[in-house]
Amino acid sequence: MTRRSIDSLRSQRWYASDDMRGFAHRQRTQQMGLRREEFLGKPVVGIINTWSELSPCHSHLRDRAEAVKRGVWQAGGYPVELPALSVGEVMVKPTTMLYRNFLAMEVEELLRSHPIDGAVLLGGCDKSTPGLLMGAFSMDLPVIFCPAGPMANGQWRGEKTGAGTHTKKYWDELRAGNITKADWVDLESRMTRSIGTCNTMGTASTMTSIVDAMGLTLPGASSIPAVDSGHPRMASACGERLVAMILEDLKPSRLVDARSFRNGLVAYMALGGSTNAAVHLIAMARRLGVPLSLDDMAEMAGKVPVSANLFPSGQYLMEDFYFAGGLPALLKKLQAHLDGSALTVNGRTLGENIAGAECWNDDVIRDPENPVVPLSRGKTLAVLRGNLAPKGAVMKSSAASPKFLRHVGPAIVFDSPAEMNRMIDDPALDVTEDSVLVLRNAGPVGAPGMPEWGNLPIPKKLLKQGVRDMVRICDGRMSGTHYGTCILHVSPEAAVGGPLALLRTGDLVELDVAAGRLDMRVDEAELARRRAEWTPAAPRYERSFAALYQRHVSQADEGCDFDFLDGGGPVAEPAIY
Repeated sequence: MTRRSIDSLRSQRWYASDDMRGFAHRQRTQQMGLRREEFLGKPVVGIINTWSELSPCHSHLRDRAEAVKRGVWQAGGYPVELPALSVGEVMVKPTTMLYRNFLAMEVEELLRSHPIDGAVLLGGCDKSTPGLLMGAFSMDLPVIFCPAGPMANGQWRGEKTGAGTHTKKYWDELRAGNITKADWVDLESRMTRSIGTCNTMGTASTMTSIVDAMGLTLPGASSIPAVDSGHPRMASACGERLVAMILEDLKPSRLVDARSFRNGLVAYMALGGSTNAAVHLIAMARRLGVPLSLDDMAEMAGKVPVSANLFPSGQYLMEDFYFAGGLPALLKKLQAHLDGSALTVNGRTLGENIAGAECWNDDVIRDPENPVVPLSRGKTLAVLRGNLAPKGAVMKSSAASPKFLRHVGPAIVFDSPAEMNRMIDDPALDVTEDSVLVLRNAGPVGAPGMPEWGNLPIPKKLLKQGVRDMVRICDGRMSGTHYGTCILHVSPEAAVGGPLALLRTGDLVELDVAAGRLDMRVDEAELARRRAEWTPAAPRYERSFAALYQRHVSQADEGCDFDFLDGGGPVAEPAIY
């Protein structure tokens, strides 16, 4: 591969000129205590760091940035750390999804406005992965994604406990009266035992594993636990490799193509990954001009069964997956579905990277012939359409109750979480296990930001009867750590006049997952009458970033990106005068 000269790097526009501006750039760099020899004539590596003390998933990333710097210095580069929005799940309200595009904008502009030749992207919690990469794709400089890594395994009273998955499980048991408040408090310190992202196959590990399979991390990096000593070693290796990538000009437009996304989809489906990935992958692909749709995902889901035995679809946690061989071992078992010719950040093909991978536990990482969930039982992603979701809705049928995969029941419709919380445990609520719970106005525009409200609570009176699942429908999202017969991302959403806005309590809703259908049994004349009566709610925000978001965000089936960022041509380099 031809190596670029230092003179051709974009950072030299700042540092190499003999004019007053070049003098000022060199002067101000030396102001920070650096010698000229430490930064002049070297590739400049940006370390985009989403560290935050309110993001426990990322609270170790300051230390990892230092490890990245070691690798950069060793390879002859000049590392600079730049902070970026953390979008740490749980603490950020109303939802981190509101800020994914904000992070993407920030990354793109950080890279464009500074003398950066390439970047190591430090993130991992849910929206940070797509946000970082969307911005990097649009800027198109050489990048490596360095995943934060999953937290250590959790255990409570002899049972494996996973972040998110068992929070939901035990919350239902508390509401049903099967565990005490003292038990609930004890659980707080047992489930999340270390720094790092969720230890289940939630959105965090789904997205980091997908981008690993796409070739955007060092091979297998997504599986290394955050507290493992191998994790800082991997971070250092990222820094070292990125310097070489800059000189090779190995940027996203040369690295990521339809083959990369196909390989990402294979991993997604085999992992039993989060439904949230369906939104993020479309947004990422559009930044690069790669065609990708819900139908492409549904097609792959019909070919690749859930083979990783991980919560919420299975029985193990991410640390078990790592010790079993991690993502390389899973991909090795899925070679028949992969395009091994796809290039990866280490300069080798995916096929070359996984050639020597081995599996050390065939119960954690199953052969496709012995899946965790056979395709006949359920899939990682089912796409539904009908008069309730003309542009599509999604569900994880592998984590749903089989008896509900074909179902007809009366709707109980809630217009807001506040209304739902006020009514859901009312003993007078006319609800049975066959009812269909619906929460609308939770979409990209309506909420705004499409929060994870889609795993609607089971009414307390039904929990006490032993009911643990029902059909639930929402135009919002659901945590990737959760489970149940939850239909999500209904598009178009209710707030923009989608058919979900016309549904009324008592209407019969028909679900047929095998047929890919989601319908309400209401005739067209009645729907037309309701549509004529419908009026949109006033925008929730008149100013702030949220107002911009509501005006420019696309629908779930289009990736929820902004209309002015989706695709488009290159942006000019900044003028320096």
